[in-house]
Amino acid sequence: MPSIVPTKLLAGVTVPDTPLIDKALAFARAHCDEFTYNHVVRSWLFGQYIGDHIPEFKERDIEVQAIAAILHDLGWATSGDLVSKDRRFEVDSAEGTRAFLIREGQKEDWDAHRIQLAWDAVALHTTHSIALYKQLEVKLCSMGIFADFLGPERSPGGVLTREVWNGIIAEFPRLGFRGEIKRILCGLCSTKPATTYDNFVAEFGVAYVEGYSLEGKRFVDVTAVAED
Repeated sequence: MPSIVPTKLLAGVTVPDTPLIDKALAFARAHCDEFTYNHVVRSWLFGQYIGDHIPEFKERDIEVQAIAAILHDLGWATSGDLVSKDRRFEVDSAEGTRAFLIREGQKEDWDAHRIQLAWDAVALHTTHSIALYKQLEVKLCSMGIFADFLGPERSPGGVLTREVWNGIIAEFPRLGFRGEIKRILCGLCSTKPATTYDNFVAEFGVAYVEGYSLEGKRFVDVTAVAED
């Protein structure tokens, strides 16, 4: 992308302003409920602010970071055919992001490397312990998303202040965050449980979903019957 990118102010944060980012925002709004839309935009804004205030992230691709953050939960979509029956929601989100970029991005700007970078940022966003060792865009996408869960006081470097947080929340409200996260993740455990057994979503199934069980599904169960 060009070294100089137009910017605008959104919820008190200076963000890149490109036609493709606008299309990504419209796509997320069209396919996700209001809770999910607000969450992904907050995640983008938190990540943008953190990245702008930590020198390590100066050379990042801000358009990749933006689009990955905005589209990172397409696997929670409430319309269209973005949600599969047999893939983790992170993979559904990454595949939806790839399809969006191939369809809407300019071919001369979005080569295989940039598209793969966006795919990785989305697919790994919940696997913080791996994302933090990947490229800047992948790392920062995950940081921004985790900031929405952990709050400003636990943000990387402590650069995300409560004042900035409150300004973003005022424009993109949390809408009962804890209850909505529980609803969505329990829904995955109910509708496609096989995609949850090897990841953190299973914890919601075990805790809250009647009939959900990890018996025989844990890796320790697999190794127990492996040939010696």
